[in-house]
Amino acid sequence: MAISTSMISPSAVQGAYRNSKDLVADVSLKPEKTEGPSFSEMLSSASERVISSMNETDAVMESGLKGELDTQQIVEATMALESSVTVAVSVRDKFVAAYQEILRMPI
Repeated sequence: MAISTSMISPSAVQGAYRNSKDLVADVSLKPEKTEGPSFSEMLSSASERVISSMNETDAVMESGLKGELDTQQIVEATMALESSVTVAVSVRDKFVAAYQEILRMPI
């Protein structure tokens, strides 16, 4: 629906213009430093835990091959590693999808 120019008075336009000149941008809107780790620190910590889990599972499997551990302990370590790797792959896929979405954005 188009607005007719006869419905808008010139004094209303001038008043709106005067009011808009008084608007000032708030340049103090800087992100505050929150307590706790940053996103990159959390991501680094999570990947270190996955790598540590992989190393522990390798050690458990090696001990199992030597006959030092029973099959149940090997299966439990393998299942824990599988869930960690599944989460890591899911996070990686989300990052790749987000990156591709950013590439598709018009400049």
